[in-house]
Amino acid sequence: MIGVSTDNEKSHQKFISKFNLPYRLIADTDKKVVELYGVWAEKSMYGKKYMGINRKTFLIDEDGKIAKIFDKVNVSEHADEVLEAFGEK
Repeated sequence: MIGVSTDNEKSHQKFISKFNLPYRLIADTDKKVVELYGVWAEKSMYGKKYMGINRKTFLIDEDGKIAKIFDKVNVSEHADEVLEAFGEK
């Protein structure tokens, strides 16, 4: 499992330590990965438009192909959804 965000490496290290994460985070500060996967998009809050991440999960198979995309990530239920998609639950 790999997480990707546009935050820098230092921020990622703090996040990993705070939540004791067992997986890697990629610092995509130049936004190349998020743009390739189509998750860097215009968002809106309180009438203001800005660019940001649309959270999605991509399951990538052994051949490097996208096997499943989770468009809507509900943090409290998402781990179970992913495990079920892997056949682990």
